[in-house]
Amino acid sequence: MSNGRALRHLPVVATIVIALMLTMMPLPASVDAFRPDWIALILIFWAISVPASYGVGIAWFVGIVLDVTQGTLLGQHALAICVVVFVTAKFHLLMRVFPLLQLTATVFALLSLYQFLLFWINGVAGVTAPAVVYWGPVLTGSLLWPLLYTFLSGIRYRVQLGR
Repeated sequence: MSNGRALRHLPVVATIVIALMLTMMPLPASVDAFRPDWIALILIFWAISVPASYGVGIAWFVGIVLDVTQGTLLGQHALAICVVVFVTAKFHLLMRVFPLLQLTATVFALLSLYQFLLFWINGVAGVTAPAVVYWGPVLTGSLLWPLLYTFLSGIRYRVQLGR
């Protein structure tokens, strides 16, 4: 792989690693239920921006890593994030032209789908959790999306320019 190609992949890998670290970082119990789904947010952004390079395959790998680090059912997060990234990649051209408010509403729907799939898989497995565990990350992730989108768009723009 040439240096130019490696440098183009570096921001994506770095943001995924940072998202994994933020997901694994211990938080107080009162705040932990509102931890945003960092992995889902990052993968949604990259699936909108560069769907050909960062799609379902990367989502599956990162989801398996997330399952192993969180100690959940193997494949639970992988399946849920793959569905979300697939839907995002399928409609990425449409999402690119959305204004930020409409894109935020779309991300709210995608995060809700992600949490619903986790809820459904946990229900089949007999794992129970309070509703705030599912809705807290959706709300905080949707509130953080405009800031995250603006920040990551700047990074993507700089990488495209080669700075």
